[in-house]
Amino acid sequence: MQSFIQINRILLIHLSFWCLYFFFFYYQISFARHGEEVKYSRVFFDASTHILMMATLSYLNYFFLLPRFLIHKNLLKYLFEFIIPFVIIVTLHIYLKRYIYADLSASRGFLYSTKFVLQDASITLFIAIFVGMLKFAEDWLALEGKRKELENEKLTAELTFLKAQINPHFLFNTLNNLYYLAFTNSPNTTEVIAKLSQMMRYMIYDSNHEKVFLSKEIEYIESYISLEKLRLNNQIPINFVVEGDVNQVKIVPLILITFLENAFKHGVSNNSIDAFISVNLSVLNKGLIYTVKNSKLETNNHEKSGIGLQNVNRRLDLSYPEKSHLEVIETENEYNISLTLEIS
Repeated sequence: MQSFIQINRILLIHLSFWCLYFFFFYYQISFARHGEEVKYSRVFFDASTHILMMATLSYLNYFFLLPRFLIHKNLLKYLFEFIIPFVIIVTLHIYLKRYIYADLSASRGFLYSTKFVLQDASITLFIAIFVGMLKFAEDWLALEGKRKELENEKLTAELTFLKAQINPHFLFNTLNNLYYLAFTNSPNTTEVIAKLSQMMRYMIYDSNHEKVFLSKEIEYIESYISLEKLRLNNQIPINFVVEGDVNQVKIVPLILITFLENAFKHGVSNNSIDAFISVNLSVLNKGLIYTVKNSKLETNNHEKSGIGLQNVNRRLDLSYPEKSHLEVIETENEYNISLTLEIS
C-alpha cells in the first residue's frame, strides 16, 4: 500500500485536490440559491462543468505552456500563449453558467454583472496558478529525489571502496604472519591457513551485507586474535572480554577490526616484557562500547597508523552519522581507544 502511494503520489495529490474542490464548490452552490428551490441535478451539472473548465485550462498550462516556458524562459511569449485559452475558457464558462441558470430570475442579474465576470476570471486564474505551482513543487521533489539517489549511490560506492581497502591491508598482515610461521617451521601453520580461510570467507561473503550480526563480527575478531597469539607464541597477555547480548544486535561489518590491527601493529612485540593488549566489548540497551588498550613501544610512532584509522573514521561518518563517538587517549606507556555506537 505504501509503495503504491509512493509511486502514484503525484496523481493522488491532483485527484485529491479536484475531489475536495468539487465537493466544496457543490456544497457552496447548493446553499447559494436563497429563496429558490434547489435542483441537485442542476447543481451537479454546474459543479461538473465548472471543474471541467478549470481542469482544461489548468492542465493545458501544466502539460504544455509551463514546460515550454521553462525551456525557453520567454515570459512575454508564455503570457501571450496563456491569455488566449484563458479568455476562451472564461467566456465559455460564463455563457454556460448563464445557460444553466437561465430560468432563475434571482440569479440572472448577478450572472450578467461585471462582478460575476471578474469573480469567475479570478477563480479560474487562481486555480490555474495553483495547479501550475504543483508543477514546480513536483519538479523540485523529482530533483530532490534524484539528488538523494545520486548522493546515496556516491556514499555506497565510497563505502564499498573503503571496505575494499581493508582486504589487502588485512591480507598483507596475515600473510606476513603466515610467512613467519612457515619460516620457523611452526606446527601451527596449518591451523593458521584454516583460520585465514574462515576469515576470508567472512570478508568476501558475509561482509557484503550492509549490516551483520555482532556475534559474527566477534567470531572474526576472535579468529584474528588467535592468529596473532600463534605468531607471538602466546608470550603476550591478550584479553578479549564480551559483555551483554550480542546475538540480536547488528553492526556494520569490519568496523572494529582496524583498532585491533593497530594495537598489534604498534603496541606489541614478543621481545617486550611489558607488552599487552586488552579488548572489551559491551552491549548496553541500544549502545555498544568498544575499547582497545595496548602497550606503547618505545620505538613506535603511532601516528603512522595511516590509512587504517582514516578509513575507519570515514566509514563511521558514513555509516553512523551523529551516532558514533571515538575517543583516543595516549599516555606515556599505553594507548586507549574507546568507540561508542548507537545500534539497533
